[in-house]
Amino acid sequence: MGQKTHPFGFRVGITEAHKSRWYAPKALFAELLVEDYRIRQYVDKRLNRTPPFAAVSDILIERTREELTIIVKTARPGLVIGPKGAEIDRLTTDLMAMTGRKVSIKIVEIRNPDTNACLIAEAIAEQMKKRANFRRLLKQRCESAMQNGAKGVRIQVSGRLGGAEMSRTFQTRLGSIPLSTLQANVDYACVPSRTTYGIIGVKVWVYKGMYTEGEEDQVESKAAGARARARGRR
Repeated sequence: MGQKTHPFGFRVGITEAHKSRWYAPKALFAELLVEDYRIRQYVDKRLNRTPPFAAVSDILIERTREELTIIVKTARPGLVIGPKGAEIDRLTTDLMAMTGRKVSIKIVEIRNPDTNACLIAEAIAEQMKKRANFRRLLKQRCESAMQNGAKGVRIQVSGRLGGAEMSRTFQTRLGSIPLSTLQANVDYACVPSRTTYGIIGVKVWVYKGMYTEGEEDQVESKAAGARARARGRR
């Protein structure tokens, strides 16, 4: 049997920071965990599944005693903020009503969406709903990521491809993807494409080089564990 590990979970606490950054007493932990899940579901539905389709790839949550900070990574920050900040104000108000806490939202722009695994997977899933040719689509996305600075890309689709009777798996890969190297920056995403003939799973791995080679965009954070990147420079 293949022993498969989630590329992000494998690196958490070593080269990657947690996506929820807070501490809580035992009595509060379950409640806050469910609240985090509901916040992520709500923000994703609001910004990704309905207009303005803001291409949000990641939602990070930080908590202090007084405040809840939500960091939204998006390729279209203008759509999240809205004209004169109207959209972000409305989202903040809704989240405050939902959680009953003081909420602040920070926006981080994704400068290179062509090498972001989540955005690549979402784009492929959307195209497959429109019955696009999956072979051509995967090849185009792989080449586009490599041209934009990725060192390796692998895209895998599984399900009733092209509306076939039997489900199967098809994958395309370019470059190298060192999955078991902890210092390798491997971005991973798994997105379902809900087509008329069933769900097709889309998995994307993008290798961006070693963590030592360049810093990723991060928001300055006071939360514990906000910067994991223990790279062992001695």
